[in-house]
Amino acid sequence: MSILLMCTRHLANSAKGPVTLSLLPKVAKCRSIYTTAIRSAFWEKDKKSGYQTKIAEPSKKELILDGLRELKGEIKLWKEEIKEYFEGDPVLIFRAGETDVVFNFKTENALDKWVVTTDADHGEGKSTATLELSATGAGLFHGNVNSEHVKDGIIKRTGYANIRTKRVRRSFKRETTYDWTQYNTLILKIRGDGRNYLINLHTEGYFDLEWNDVYHYVLYTRGGPHWQIAKIPFSKFFLSSKGRIQDRQLPIRLNRVTHFGFSVAAKNYMDGPFRLEVEYVGLEYDPTHREKFAYEMYKTDKYIVAT
Repeated sequence: MSILLMCTRHLANSAKGPVTLSLLPKVAKCRSIYTTAIRSAFWEKDKKSGYQTKIAEPSKKELILDGLRELKGEIKLWKEEIKEYFEGDPVLIFRAGETDVVFNFKTENALDKWVVTTDADHGEGKSTATLELSATGAGLFHGNVNSEHVKDGIIKRTGYANIRTKRVRRSFKRETTYDWTQYNTLILKIRGDGRNYLINLHTEGYFDLEWNDVYHYVLYTRGGPHWQIAKIPFSKFFLSSKGRIQDRQLPIRLNRVTHFGFSVAAKNYMDGPFRLEVEYVGLEYDPTHREKFAYEMYKTDKYIVAT
C-alpha cells in the first residue's frame, strides 16, 4: 500500500467522512517510512545541500565595488589570454624528472588563492587552523584539531581542518578548469609533523550529481626537521562524493580539476596541534609509470545505484 493511500485512509477515519481537498495538505504530517529528507525535485539547486556555514558572504554592493576595482586588472589578464592563445604553442615533449610547479608561496598574493575552513566555521566543533608564510618562505598550514563536538543530537563526529584553492577562473571571473592530462604524477615538497593528511582533488562537474566529486589520497608525513618529496601517481586517487567512497570508481579526469587542497582530522583520538609546511605542489610526467587505475572495477547489477 502506498504512503499516500495510507495517509488518505487515516485522514478519512479521523474526519469520519469523505476526504476533502482542504485535508490533503495534512498528508505530509502522516507517519511514513522515509528516513531522510523528502525532496520535491530531482535537481539539487544548492551545491552545499543546505549545509550551513558561519562564514560571512559579501553583500551585492561590496561585490560591485570589488568588481570595479578589479576591472583594470581583469582587462590586462584578458589581453594576456588572447596573446597566449595566438602565440603560445603546446608543450609536446616532457622530460622525465622535470617538475612543473602549479602552486607555491613565492608571490605576495599566494595566500589569497587559498581558503581555510574548520568544523568551527560550520558551528560543529572547536578546531582552529591558519595558513601563513613560514620563515623559510613556504606555506604553513597549522592549528589545532579538536574532536569535541556540539551535542545537538545530530552531529556524531567532528574535528577537522582543511585548506583549498579557490575556484580556478579566467579573466572576468569566468569559471574554468585545470588541464593536467599531459601529466601522470603529483609532486609535493613538504615538511610535516608525523600526521596523515588527505590530499583532495576536486573535479566539480556541470550537473548536480557531479558537484561533490572529489578524488583523495593519503599523504604520510614522517615529522622531523627534514623536507620530503612525495611522488604520487594520479592512478592512486580514489573517488568520493559528500564524504562517501563510491562503489563505482573511475579514473580521475585530469582535465576537470577545479580545486586542490589538504585536510587533517582528529581521528582515533589524535586531538591536538598539527603542522604542515608546503613549499610547492607540482606535476610531472613519468614515462615508467604505466598504470591507468589502481583499483578493481566491480560489475554491479543495474538495480544497484551508486551513492
